[in-house]
Amino acid sequence: MGEYILAIDQGTTSSRAIIFDKTGTIVSVGQKEHEQILPRAGWVEHDPAEIWHNVQEVIGLALSRADLTRHQIKAIGITNQRETAVVWDKTTGKAVYNAIVWQDTRTQDIVNRIAGDEGVDRYKEIVGLPLATYFSGTKIAWILENVDGARERAEAGDLIFGTTDTWVLWNLTGGVDGGVHVTDVTNASRTLFMDLETLEWREDILAEFGVPLSMLPEIRSSSEVYGYAEDSSLLRETPIAGILGDQQAATFGQAAFYAGESKNTYGTGNFLIFQTGEEKVVSKNGLLTTVGYKLGDAPVQYALEGSIAVTGSLIQWLRDQLGLINEAPEVEVLAKGVDDNGGVYIVPAFSGLYAPYWRPDARGAIVGLTRYANKGHIARAALEAVAFQTRDVLDAVNADAGVTLTELRVDGGMVANDTLMQFQADILGVPVVRPVVAETTALGAAYAAGLATGYWADLDEVSENWQEDSRWEPSMPAEESERTLRLWRKAIEKSMDWVDDDVK
Repeated sequence: MGEYILAIDQGTTSSRAIIFDKTGTIVSVGQKEHEQILPRAGWVEHDPAEIWHNVQEVIGLALSRADLTRHQIKAIGITNQRETAVVWDKTTGKAVYNAIVWQDTRTQDIVNRIAGDEGVDRYKEIVGLPLATYFSGTKIAWILENVDGARERAEAGDLIFGTTDTWVLWNLTGGVDGGVHVTDVTNASRTLFMDLETLEWREDILAEFGVPLSMLPEIRSSSEVYGYAEDSSLLRETPIAGILGDQQAATFGQAAFYAGESKNTYGTGNFLIFQTGEEKVVSKNGLLTTVGYKLGDAPVQYALEGSIAVTGSLIQWLRDQLGLINEAPEVEVLAKGVDDNGGVYIVPAFSGLYAPYWRPDARGAIVGLTRYANKGHIARAALEAVAFQTRDVLDAVNADAGVTLTELRVDGGMVANDTLMQFQADILGVPVVRPVVAETTALGAAYAAGLATGYWADLDEVSENWQEDSRWEPSMPAEESERTLRLWRKAIEKSMDWVDDDVK
């Protein structure tokens, strides 16, 4: 039997292990969802112990379904939900609090305090990010300020932090018995703490947040051997050789490596990444400057990113909170039952608006309702909201980068929805292209690990694996797309200024 690469994809709603062959084709998948813990409005948590247990289980599932053992696995790559923060005791291996998820908004008071008179862009020139609840730095600060004894234990050197890539890597390499405490540049660039130029933690910013440097993992490249799976693991002695935050991994899996290339992932939220190469572009239009990837000793590659908080999770909301549908694919059936949105627009600002607006005071709104509106119109408006938000972000990319996008490569769970993809092409005015392997997030992590271990020779060999599956060409008349965009922007304005000091 040949050799394969195993990717661990520790996502927002589930953990997966996917095994790939040399052509980038999926051999087998193990997947398990974990609980979404919602203690109060705006709070979103995961149980780190449950996540680690599930990761071990899905590795076993993927290996057994492919009838493989560790001897056929050349290397392991890890990709992860990026800003989700875990703080744990390195002597016991136990988390001191649930993981605080990237969508969580409880840290707004900390954001306001640190922003002070200088505003949310206080550190943007250094770290590429505005101060926002989204990033993991504020989440660490909240745990240290609100969990009994946490600050003392952190200052004594007992507590360590990681995004979920670091949590999985530490446990996979031995945990309390020699676990490797490392993250890669892409995840580090989402904390608010990493200097984009030096790729090192900024002690002055850490001091402002009250976070000891000793808590933070070592920053390494996205493609190198970090350590080996521990003896008790099904993958024992296999090198872990690639780490990329999920959106950077999806871009890598789309073979969008060079300046001017981009992808859009349709998942829980939407994330558009536009590569800018070795040039660090500081956005003037509400985008994030982030690290695209770094391969070993090669120069770091930068990117612009537009992060949209609620897209796929809007469909989950229609299913779980409203009971409008029983299964997510039903939203397309409902949407196709009407000719248009019936004048209905949904702004899913459940945790404020992310790029390009960055308005934490916004909240979700359904506008344009008349007696004529039915659940088909609401389903269609939900799908259209995904495409409209993507258009807003792409307009910002075009303004910042000065390069007009010619086509959009897409991936993620929602790209199976033809109605959404066609509307996306219509509202962008450029073709939308889906690859054969839509699981580009796990594939990107596999590529990073395979490049570090010689499984793939170089980026050119990886690029040859990319194949087009489907293409949607714009077909909506320009005046129609402009009219519906104008109404969307009116709807956006209606969602703003909702949260007052006394409204939580």
